[in-house]
Amino acid sequence: MPGRQTGGDSSGGDAQHAAWREAYERSELRDVPFETMSGVPVEAVYGQPPYPGQYPYTRGVYASMYRSRLWTMRMFAGFGTPSDTNARFKELLRAGGTGLSTAFDMPTLMGRDSDSDWALGEVGRAGVAVDTLLDMADLFADIDLSAVSTSMTVNGPAPVLLAMYVALADQNGVARRDLAGTIQNDILKEYQAQKEYIFPPRPSVRLITDMIAFTTADMPRWHPVSISGYHIREAGSTAAQELAFTLANGFAYVEAAIAAGLAVDDFAPRLSFFFNCHIDFFEEIGKLRAARRIWARWMKERFGARDERSLLCRFHTQTAGVSLTARQPENNIARVAIQALAAALAGTQSLHTDAHDEALALPSERAARIALRTQQIVAHETGVTNVGDPLGGSDFVEAMTDEMERQAEEIFAHLLELGDGSVIEGVYEAIENGYFVGQIADSAYRFERDINAGRRIVVGVNRFTEGNDERADDLLRVDPSVEEHQRARLARAKRDRDARAVAESLRRVALEAADPATNLMPVLIDAARAHATEGEIVGALESVFGTYVEKTVV
Repeated sequence: MPGRQTGGDSSGGDAQHAAWREAYERSELRDVPFETMSGVPVEAVYGQPPYPGQYPYTRGVYASMYRSRLWTMRMFAGFGTPSDTNARFKELLRAGGTGLSTAFDMPTLMGRDSDSDWALGEVGRAGVAVDTLLDMADLFADIDLSAVSTSMTVNGPAPVLLAMYVALADQNGVARRDLAGTIQNDILKEYQAQKEYIFPPRPSVRLITDMIAFTTADMPRWHPVSISGYHIREAGSTAAQELAFTLANGFAYVEAAIAAGLAVDDFAPRLSFFFNCHIDFFEEIGKLRAARRIWARWMKERFGARDERSLLCRFHTQTAGVSLTARQPENNIARVAIQALAAALAGTQSLHTDAHDEALALPSERAARIALRTQQIVAHETGVTNVGDPLGGSDFVEAMTDEMERQAEEIFAHLLELGDGSVIEGVYEAIENGYFVGQIADSAYRFERDINAGRRIVVGVNRFTEGNDERADDLLRVDPSVEEHQRARLARAKRDRDARAVAESLRRVALEAADPATNLMPVLIDAARAHATEGEIVGALESVFGTYVEKTVV
């Protein structure tokens, strides 16, 4: 039957082929015809070993890949009040989304409450405002936390938001072991690219190791760090820099967790990655294939991982927001479709497709639905999900994969030199001496220079500009009353809570933050349960850790 066809070019007696076939045969396949539109059966994999699911996993992390399960269609959403975003979540789930991904507003991302002077004019604008446990409850109202996978894009205050999520689950009677999802929590890339940091690097990494230890013990289905190259690429890096800086940050977290006393195979299976998929189709596929190979080799050879799951570079992908244009925004639908196809051909585990109007505003409901439909078309109509690593063996794709790996290894060697053999110390030094910022700035400059000179064509921007006078309709506009509503809600929450319990919980946060041997997650959950605000909890941590100020590098 077509669903059980196997590799065509390899010998049936080959040991790797036999091992792959055995793993493939154990897979539960989707009930779809694995054939072309004309009825021609297609095999599960083509080419030479190693095959998907085999070390070093260049060709994919699972033997059957999308024949068993499609990627998670995780659409990013967040705006206005928690109730506004809750309604969008439900619409995306009704439209066929299979996971939730939460965008928080800028005050929340910076650890500030909606009533902070810093928050003026920004509440609910670029994401959802979350100040207290009550907001977290509204955000996930009538959504079964045990039945949905939740992603939260937040970094500096990540432990505080996770504490609120856990406190909500406890309140709703959902066992922590049943909570599935990911919190971005990749603070190192903030100093390199996105700049949404709060505390200095070393205490920030301590918070991450606390979260890794806590979720390893209590939340086995939770990914405590999504090591993110997305924002590095959005800041202007090359594909190879995104690859290298991201994996280096991952190696740094592994070093930190091992130094904190954790066994690599206890926590590494729950580390995950988040990559950008830009418009240079084959380069992006090579980058993502190289990521799996590098991670597997380093985890096995440098860190001594023995559990196969520790070797798997499983990643979420988002199409490139920075590639979207405000001029002729409908063109972005085509850009997103091409980028989504590249991510699927490269074997991503989950995918967010950007809405075509995001260069102008937060996505409208219609635009978000078109973005979801785009990846559904790739998944169900193109046939690319029938074969594992369908471009594997292409001379061009293999050459791009090798080149991405070569450039990344050069960067790793530099970081190891900076850190006297330690990746994490090299990363700290490269943050302080401006290496990361300088490399990204230089790459961004070269790219923009080529666009301005016309050497690189961007359709609708520097060529084919007819129609640029047309205005986009139906943009999502966040009503200014959202900020007034959220501030009033926060005032009520502060008035109705037990002020003495809040003060005691914050005192304990500061006390335990001063003890590096203490895991902070339990006390943060207690503070969230007492209805301390995000800003108050962050303030208690700042009183011990201090606030990071970036050095000027000339």
